[in-house]
Amino acid sequence: MPANKKHLTKSLHQRIAKISAAILGGYLVTMSLHLALAQWLDRSTVLITATFTGFILWAALMVVAFLGKNGWKTWGVYLLLTAVFMGVVYAGKLYLPESI
Repeated sequence: MPANKKHLTKSLHQRIAKISAAILGGYLVTMSLHLALAQWLDRSTVLITATFTGFILWAALMVVAFLGKNGWKTWGVYLLLTAVFMGVVYAGKLYLPESI
């Protein structure tokens, strides 16, 4: 059964924004979260579990990217989350220099 046309995104820019946010933005958020966790927790444990939880989180973020109406807002949220997680990594490097 084909999708109802009224629910599909008509703008090419919105489609590109949603697809790129789903693939690239979801990956950036996933990896920055796992890097932040690895900075503050046991690095080897986080990196081993990241192989499974990373894929699950990335797939969930891909679905979430298509739920919103505006792909650019999704990009903004994903970039904000990535910046927050990278700030946590930076803080970990400042306060835990022995774990570098």
